[in-house]
Amino acid sequence: MFKWAQSALASVAGTQEPEYGPESIQPVGKHQGDPAFTEGTKNDFKWTVMESTSVETQTFYLNTDSGHTGFVQVIYSNVAGMKVTVQFNTKIFYPDSEKPALWSSDPLENYGFDEGQFSFFADGVSLELSEDGSFYTIKSASNENSLVNLKFSKVAPSFVGGKNGITTYGTDPKAPWGSMRHAFWPRCSVEGTIITKDGDIDVKGRGFFSHALQGMKPHHAAARWNFLNFQSPSYSALMMEFTTPASYASTVVRVGGVTSDKEILFAGTSDLEVKHTETKNDAENEWPVPTSARYSWVGKTSDGKDFSAQVTGGLGEPDRVDVMAEVPGFVKAIVASAAGTKPYIYQFVRPKLTIEVKIGDEVKKEEGTIFAEATFIS
Repeated sequence: MFKWAQSALASVAGTQEPEYGPESIQPVGKHQGDPAFTEGTKNDFKWTVMESTSVETQTFYLNTDSGHTGFVQVIYSNVAGMKVTVQFNTKIFYPDSEKPALWSSDPLENYGFDEGQFSFFADGVSLELSEDGSFYTIKSASNENSLVNLKFSKVAPSFVGGKNGITTYGTDPKAPWGSMRHAFWPRCSVEGTIITKDGDIDVKGRGFFSHALQGMKPHHAAARWNFLNFQSPSYSALMMEFTTPASYASTVVRVGGVTSDKEILFAGTSDLEVKHTETKNDAENEWPVPTSARYSWVGKTSDGKDFSAQVTGGLGEPDRVDVMAEVPGFVKAIVASAAGTKPYIYQFVRPKLTIEVKIGDEVKKEEGTIFAEATFIS
């Protein structure tokens, strides 16, 4: 089939795209003259609310003093400009590894945004960014088993990879047909409560916030993902990696960083690595699920010192998420006709791992908690 016809069909039906070649993607931070990262401003966390096919999320990850781990999240999905669905999700893993995770996912009605598109509102739900851009308040009464009342306060500076955090897709960089964008608060202090039928969960502790936008069909943008949120008393470390489908030359795009309580020690899009050091095939779908992994960051600090950091070790047993079983019904139309698409997310929260940070000749090690994901789409 001619590429233009295959591309047109893929755009409408979600089928596999032709192979456009490596010049058809412009990864974040790889444009000439791009900085390694840019410190974020309040404007970097506005909702985009695209009118075409897209998925936009705000996710607030929790690493509590009580040992609970998880997230709360709003997902705004637009299918071909014809149907918008909005969900509020809560997932909490308990310190007792034998206790099943708390999971609730609820469709939202009468949703909207404030005038500046910094805050989100719906029946029973609000995500409000403070006037000075330093904290969010998150409230949800959308599910009786997870009544949410949280405050996320930014501790270390926020950032985006490169100049603006955006990866673009298309054979003409000046007129891209798709995009991917991430912006982060890598280290937050968290307070508040999640009220469940089994009792109240005090979420006091540390947190991480990610605002993400996939400005195209998700399975066209990425075939695989890796994500790490590491939190310890002195450090926060994040890694976001995705690999494109063959349509875009199976290009690996990464953005990550390491912060202390007060500053960004390192952030960028180069010299980062995620390595699944041991894997085990999922008997149900044959995906090579990691059982151990290594995440590494190498570069320079803001004052020019050599920097490296590494988190490595066993990941434990994952919680497996069948994406097609969880997404709203109409959203399944995005991927229903895509051959070879069987999205699963594997989430790891049980182990405590150690970060090794080297700045100049000084080496420090510290144990922390993780929330990691390995996602396989196509």
